[in-house]
Amino acid sequence: MQKSEREHAIAKAAFALMSQHGVVPTPANYELFYTYAAAENPAVARQIDERIAQGEAFTPEFLEQLHKSINTTARTRDAMEAIEQSISTTLNATMHSLESAGRDALAYGRTLSEVSGELGDERSPDDLRKLMNELTGATRAMEQRTKQLEAELQQSSDEVADLKSKLDDVRRESLTDPLTGISNRKRFDDDLANAIASSSMTGEPFALFMCDIDHFKSFNDTWGHQTGDQVLRLIATCLSENVKGRDTAARYGGEEFCVILRQTTLDHALNLAEQIRTNVQSKKLVKKSTGDILGTITISIGVAQFAPGETAETLIKRADACLYAAKHSGRNRVLGEMELRPDTNIIAAA
Repeated sequence: MQKSEREHAIAKAAFALMSQHGVVPTPANYELFYTYAAAENPAVARQIDERIAQGEAFTPEFLEQLHKSINTTARTRDAMEAIEQSISTTLNATMHSLESAGRDALAYGRTLSEVSGELGDERSPDDLRKLMNELTGATRAMEQRTKQLEAELQQSSDEVADLKSKLDDVRRESLTDPLTGISNRKRFDDDLANAIASSSMTGEPFALFMCDIDHFKSFNDTWGHQTGDQVLRLIATCLSENVKGRDTAARYGGEEFCVILRQTTLDHALNLAEQIRTNVQSKKLVKKSTGDILGTITISIGVAQFAPGETAETLIKRADACLYAAKHSGRNRVLGEMELRPDTNIIAAA
C-alpha cells in the first residue's frame, strides 16, 4: 500500500473508531485516534485498548490527559497532512468517475450514430424492432450511469466539504491555547508580523500591550494549579471580551498575555488597557470546588505603539519594558512607553 493510501485508510479508521465509541470528533480527539489507528504510539494504544476492553466510556477528562501524552505539534502536522491527502484522494476518485462517464458518453454516441446509419437503409419490421430495442437499452444504460455519476459527485462533494471543515478545525486548534481558548504564541507571532507589514504599507497605527498577573506564583502555591487555571481563563475572557474582531488577544506564555490592537493609537490603547485592568480587579474570585471566596486578582499592563521601521522583537521589548516598570512601581497599573524613564532597562517582567 502506498503512503498516501495508508494515510487515507488511517484517517478513515480514526473517524470510524470515534463514531463507534461515541467520541466527539474534535481536532484533539481526531489527532489522538489517528495516532492510535496508525499504531505509532504503544502507550496510547495500550490505554485505549484497556479502556475498550473494560467497557469504560471515553470521558473528556480521560481524552484530555491522554492527548497531552503525545507530541502535539508533530501529530497536528501529520493530522493536517492526512486530511489534505484524503481530500486529494476524494478529488482523484471524482476525476476517475468523470473520465469513466466521458467514455460511456462516447460509446453511447457511437451507438446512436450506428443506429442512425442503419435506419437509413431499408429494413424489415423485425430489424427495426431490434434497432429500437438496442437504442432503448443503450439509452436506459446511459440514464442509469448518469444517475450513478450524480450520486458519486454528490458524495464526493459532501466528503470534501466535511474534510475541509475538519482541516479548518485542526488548523484553528493549532493556533489556539488549549487552556484558555484564545490565540496561542504561534498565532500571536503570525498576527504581529502581519500587523507590522500592514502598518508599514498603509501607515495606519497599531499598538501592543503585554500584561501579567500580579503575584500569580504565590496565588498558585496557595490555592493550587486548578484554581490558577481558572484565573488564567478569567483573564483570557476579559481580554477577548474587550477587543474587536480585527485585534488579537493571545496567551504569550505562563501567566503573561498580549494584545495586538489594529488601527489604534497609543492613547486609545492606554484607555483600553485601563478599562481591562479595572474590569479584572472588579471580579470576585470564587473557588468552584468549595465555594470559598478568594478575593480579587490584579494585572499589570505595559503598552507600546509600533514605530515605522522597527521589528517585532523591538516592539515586544518596549512593551515588556513598560510591563516591567508597571510591576516595579506598585503593580495593578497600566504604563505606556511615554512614561518610561530613559535609563529603563529592557528586561523581562518579573
